[in-house]
Amino acid sequence: MTVFEQEAGLGLEFPEEPVALRRHLRDALLEGDRWPDGPDDDLARWLWERWQPVLGPAGLTFDRFAGELVDNRREWWLWLMGERQWSQVVEAQAGRIVRRLPTP
Repeated sequence: MTVFEQEAGLGLEFPEEPVALRRHLRDALLEGDRWPDGPDDDLARWLWERWQPVLGPAGLTFDRFAGELVDNRREWWLWLMGERQWSQVVEAQAGRIVRRLPTP
């Protein structure tokens, strides 16, 4: 299922929820071990692996991608805590990222 598609045909696939990663990140967060400023690098890397084939050629770097997740950290935190559904956060993040892609 495509999450977001631009007029130019750029589409991001909707990834399955990473349940084990969510559990790991939530436990680490509750123990105070990680995520002081935003989404853990593990989450950014996991999602980048899935979206990089589309976003990389469109001009987005991993650092900028990870920064977009940090800017949306409250929503990611709410997902980890069970207050947001995966689909809500991923669809919002996809739209945000595609709207902010570098212009050619």
